[in-house]
Amino acid sequence: MTSPILTVDISTWRSGGAAAEALCRAVDDSLQKAGFLLVTGHGVDPDLSGALRAAAREFFALPTEVKARYAVAVGGRGWIGPGMEANGYSEGTETPPDLKETYNSGAQTPVGDPEVDALWFPPDVWPAEVPRLQALFLEYTRQMKALSDDLLALMATSLGLSGAANPFHGLADRATWTSNINHYPPLTEVGNPEEGQFRIGPHTDFGTVTILDREPGAGGLQVHSAEGGWADAPYDPAALTVNIGDILEYWSGGRWPAGRHRVLPPQPEAADEDLVSLIFFYELNHDAVVHPLDPPVGAVAGRPPVVAGDFVKERLDAITVGS
Repeated sequence: MTSPILTVDISTWRSGGAAAEALCRAVDDSLQKAGFLLVTGHGVDPDLSGALRAAAREFFALPTEVKARYAVAVGGRGWIGPGMEANGYSEGTETPPDLKETYNSGAQTPVGDPEVDALWFPPDVWPAEVPRLQALFLEYTRQMKALSDDLLALMATSLGLSGAANPFHGLADRATWTSNINHYPPLTEVGNPEEGQFRIGPHTDFGTVTILDREPGAGGLQVHSAEGGWADAPYDPAALTVNIGDILEYWSGGRWPAGRHRVLPPQPEAADEDLVSLIFFYELNHDAVVHPLDPPVGAVAGRPPVVAGDFVKERLDAITVGS
């Protein structure tokens, strides 16, 4: 079956002209089907992501008692150990905890309100044992934010809302974001999964766009589409995988479904498979008010506006084990 996920050379859009207009029409069509894109021509140095992945592996290989010095709860900055998240809960699917561990960083643009800053802009924490991780992660997230802003502009243009009509103008100048480095340990380390357990349970992301630099594997990413149900996500080593999140679905008036996905558990035929994914979750300003598009652009009329930070926090709370 042909994948509904379009491969987009974003450099074509950046260059403008007739080719860019044709690309925008294709982007709109593809996002209506699955909420995913493969993006090439992005300009992100593959050596940077390779070096970041290697530094992360060095951290994840440390003893648990060392990693625990940097432990934080879901939503914090640092190490989120195994058993802390169950992403399936965000869509109402009860699953055992996800089979992963995470190191993350996040936006550092505090607004001066202690309560807001503690929630959305907590300080990053960097492991002394892997000093190169900090510089690599900061440069990677800088490039991911720039690409995310381009993706939002591309998507607005795909609906004929470019320039002054771009509804994201002024809504992402202090955007909240989190970047996760997810480690999916091998079967030989975690043992046989429980029934219904995944590396990441089925869910949609919460923000605007998510950018994923992934390693393919037997226990890898699957995406869901109305046409084909669950299927392995197409992979191109030159491409980044991009999916839209719940805020963008809401903003589009349901025209573009949030990209539903999951990461399979480790598989018996690949018992030693050990994967590391780099993920950038982009949102909007914490106080941005999202006004959904009405028909004929949006698919659903009459949705009320929502505040971006409230919208995302409700979903973060849902996936936190024990919350």
